[in-house]
This record gives sequence, structure tokens and C-alpha cells, in this order.
Amino acid sequence: MSTTKNYAGIPDEFAKLETSKIVLIPVPYDGTSTWGKGADKGPQAFLEASENMETYDIETDTEVYKQGVYLAPAITESGSPEAMVSQVHKVTKDFIKRNKFVTLFGGEHSVSIGAIRAFNELYDNLTVLQIDAHADLREEYMGSKCNHACAMYEASQSTNLIQVGIRSMNVLEKTVMDEDKTFFAHQMVQDEYWVDNVIDLCTENVFITFDLDGLDPSIMPSTGTPEPGGLFWYETMDFLKRVFSECNVVGFDIMELCPNANDKSSDFLAAKLYYKMLSYKFEGEDAEEEYDNTYTAKTGKGGVNKFDLDDDED
Repeated sequence: MSTTKNYAGIPDEFAKLETSKIVLIPVPYDGTSTWGKGADKGPQAFLEASENMETYDIETDTEVYKQGVYLAPAITESGSPEAMVSQVHKVTKDFIKRNKFVTLFGGEHSVSIGAIRAFNELYDNLTVLQIDAHADLREEYMGSKCNHACAMYEASQSTNLIQVGIRSMNVLEKTVMDEDKTFFAHQMVQDEYWVDNVIDLCTENVFITFDLDGLDPSIMPSTGTPEPGGLFWYETMDFLKRVFSECNVVGFDIMELCPNANDKSSDFLAAKLYYKMLSYKFEGEDAEEEYDNTYTAKTGKGGVNKFDLDDDED
């Protein structure tokens, strides 16, 4: 997919798998989207924008790329939604096992099903922190449990799911949703303590899944289903900075960039968002410090490691 050799054009010494703390997995998949198409072009647009981004972050006074960022081969499985999810699950798990801070860039939001499944198998007490306009809680949609409209259903059943910025959903999703852990956009504008409340609900380990339509379309128009009333840049940065500083964020993904050839601002915002999230994660950590992602595979009955039972074990 990508003609980009290294993420953000960083020097080779910071882009090697062996020495990089961070892995970036592009997933150019758009197999189940139902309105605006083009999320499969998102990873390439993101990577091209990243090459034109300054790699010094003013706020944190850091150059986080020096922690090492390995750009993994893109996951291009598109035979079926289920096959794509399976491949994302396998590749994500492999890189977590290699003691990397694993990140993904999609692609439509169904990609997150495989990523969350991998993190949930390897991390106890996992919170999935979803930033999104849509609830994505359908158990099945258009004949598949791996549809983008089902992106959070499995997480709602198997993790501590916290939903932030929700402002569009089907009435049937209320039967699945935990409203005590759902922060609706129209309520957030009235609640000065919503960030505190989100953080209070987080458990030991946090995986962030960021659907770009969680942002307001005035700053992020290039997404498949832009919904009015979303988050703005600085409130998002304030929120993310607190999450990274007060919680153990074990990985994240960014989904649903649908690039527009006539407007590069959304591509650049996505590039900046990714880099800011990395900057917050590694702020205060020397590049020479050894990284430990602290995963512990969950165990099944009799102490048997569920992870070892998978047929994709190395």
C-alpha cells in the first residue's frame, strides 16, 4: 500500500523493529462502511501528511520519534470482515509479545475489533476508551458481527468500555449500552467534570480507540459519517494528556480518516493527533530507557494460558 519507507520520514536508526519501542500498523480496510467510502485510503494519506509534520513537539519539549517508531507492513487482508479482524488480531498480538507499544491506523472502525481482542487477551483489567460520534454497539449488522457498526459490541461484553462523545445511535443499542459509562456529547458541554469522571472509571490498563468522527466536522470533515457537535482540538488534547498521565495506556488506534484530495487539513490533523498521543505517552521517558509494556497473558481454567492455546502462536 504505502510508498513510505519510514514513518514521518524519520532516520533509519529510529525506524528499526529491533530497537523501536513503538510499532505502527496501517490497516487500509473499508469493506463494510455504509455511507462515505474511502477509509482504505486513510493510512496512506496519514503517512504522507506525517512526512510534512515537524517532529519536535513544543508542548512536551520532546522528539518522541527518537523512542523509535517501526512502520509495520500494512495489513491488506480483505477477503471478508472476519478474515481482516483475524489478521489484525494475530499481528497485533505478535507485536505486543515483542514488547512494543502497539498502535494502529485504519481503515474503518471494524479494524478495532481485532486489535481490542488482542489487547484484552494479554492485559488484565482492560478499559477500552472509545472516542467516537457513534455507539457502534450492534451485535450484528448486514450479516456480519465484524461490521463497522459492531466495532464496540465485543468490547462492551468483555472489557470495561467507556464511550466518549457519543451523539448518534440506534435505539436498540440502548439495550447494550452502559449509560453510567457513556458520555454523550450534549451532556459533556454542560459538565465541567466529565474528564475527571472518565478517568475515575478507568481500570488498571487502558486501550484508546479514536474514531476521528468523534471530533467536530468543522476541524475533521474527512471522515465517513461526520456528525455535528463533536470535540475540538484543545479540549481533546487536554483530555488525552490527562488520560496518558493518570492511566497506563497500553496502546491505541485511530480510525475512519476518509481523505479528500481537495482538503489536506484532516490528513494533517490525524498525523498531528497520532504524534501528540505518542508524545504524551512517552513524555518524561528518556529514549535510552528500556521499555516494558508489562503485558501478562490471561489464564484459563487450570492455569492454562489462553494465549498459548491459540493456533497462531509463534
